[in-house]
Amino acid sequence: MKKAGIFFAEGFEEIEALAVVDLLRRAGIETDMISIASEEVEGAHGIRVTTDKVLSETDFAELDIIILPGGGPGTDNLEACEELMEQLDLFYKKDKPIAAICAAPGILGHRGMLKGRKACSYPSREESLEGAEVVRDEAVQDGNIITGRGAGCAIPFALLIIEYFKGRQAADDLAAEIIYTRRHSI
Repeated sequence: MKKAGIFFAEGFEEIEALAVVDLLRRAGIETDMISIASEEVEGAHGIRVTTDKVLSETDFAELDIIILPGGGPGTDNLEACEELMEQLDLFYKKDKPIAAICAAPGILGHRGMLKGRKACSYPSREESLEGAEVVRDEAVQDGNIITGRGAGCAIPFALLIIEYFKGRQAADDLAAEIIYTRRHSI
């Protein structure tokens, strides 16, 4: 079974984090909610969440993907976490999948991970997608990197992660189950 780690920091965007956790778990992808500090984390809109574990308890060798939700303060707090950034760099060097949505793809841009790749982010953060071919899709995959635009794109972003691991049919089936119509590019 594939295992995902989605990382929470104070000020995370609630929809982008929790919708992704929900859909991945529905798809049968084991998903750990991991805080970079304490187990209880407050989102950008005052919603408090108790995570499954904290960063210091995380065995990154067990994870098949790192997922970074956005949120202005949340993204900045994730990027300031040196231990997480070191692990992100290791995932990138090993061509392991990385997913980021909203402001968080800017972290990947700052670290040189988007050069020559298609990527998307929240419109006001597009300048952070250093070296990327910026697209305005809800979510896009280029190789092992998956990016999404923002809170309203959390479902297509999560479905793209599911498609990466379980195939298009599994993602389409889950979309139908939750009454969501996917847009497929040709």
